[in-house]
Amino acid sequence: MSAYLEDTKLAMVSRSEGVTLYRLEAPRLLNKYFVTSYEGSRRLLMQPEEVGYQTYLDTMPPTVEALKYFKRHGLSDSVDILTILRGGLNYSVEESCFKAGIQVDNINFLSCERIIKNKEIVGLDIKYQKYSIVNNGTMVIGDIIATGDTLKLCFDYILDKYRKRGAKLRRVIFFTIGGTRAFNLMETFTKEIRQYWPDFEGFTCIFYEGIFSVYKNRGVTGVNVADIDFYWHDSVIAPPYRNAVLDNDNAIFEKCIIYDGGARRYEIGEHFDEAIEYWRDIRAVADNVNMKAFTDEKIGYPQPNSYQQWLEINHYEDATTDNEETLLNLYNKEEKFRQKCYKRNLKHIAEVRLQEITNSLSKYKK
Repeated sequence: MSAYLEDTKLAMVSRSEGVTLYRLEAPRLLNKYFVTSYEGSRRLLMQPEEVGYQTYLDTMPPTVEALKYFKRHGLSDSVDILTILRGGLNYSVEESCFKAGIQVDNINFLSCERIIKNKEIVGLDIKYQKYSIVNNGTMVIGDIIATGDTLKLCFDYILDKYRKRGAKLRRVIFFTIGGTRAFNLMETFTKEIRQYWPDFEGFTCIFYEGIFSVYKNRGVTGVNVADIDFYWHDSVIAPPYRNAVLDNDNAIFEKCIIYDGGARRYEIGEHFDEAIEYWRDIRAVADNVNMKAFTDEKIGYPQPNSYQQWLEINHYEDATTDNEETLLNLYNKEEKFRQKCYKRNLKHIAEVRLQEITNSLSKYKK
């Protein structure tokens, strides 16, 4: 388990307009971390067929409700937005601020592009930027956090500009489909920033549907990509998202919960090509894959010894995320799902997904 997740518990703090907002109760952490869950973002993270403008709409309700919650709890009435241009999800932050009654004073951007060779990230490059420095302002950012390298490069760049101008930041609100590496990044940033801005309020980080982990290797199948693909090991998953995945036969076996967010919005054909490539690779190795090992890897852990152990693994043990009966039902549902998946044929799953994705792609490739 990540050291940052020790003694942490997920607690529901708000439920409105179909959106559930959870706070990660983390006494050891300097910053505030939340998980939000909504039908649209659950679908987005489960189905690579979700593309185009719909991906923008999927994150808007949970973003709006989170901003309304923060406004009720002391967020200033105006913010500055920083958009990191690359392969991010292209979050609906500006429109969400409008719907939440929060004024946007400036929209800034940095272009941070991955340099990829042989399916490995070998570097990053900031090519373009437009940034207006507002002293003591609140910055809102949205980006995918896998390794966190993009955010670190961009944030170092911005902080340098603030220091040279003699200005300071008050607070950063960060929306992400992201992983546990966000903890180290944001905790380190806050410690460093408070050395020269002691009154820096820190980061408020909101994860859509869960705090995931990235693969450290190619996984059981040998197909996944390290430092890019997300899965559930050592993660904190919103109960409604876990329930939705268990209701879908194949979502747990996808390459990654996000693929490339930018391609899903603007390069749809390229995104579908990536999804098809993954499932072709899975089909090619399927006969040699142990389904028990693959299932356990994707769920994040082998079968727990008890319901209590399951609560502890998933940071649900104080039962404040949902009522006790709901969580017990979810535990039983997961165990039935696990046993069913052990007996499934992976090559058949790959064939089904290839057909479904190809059918969806036909709408975009005439």
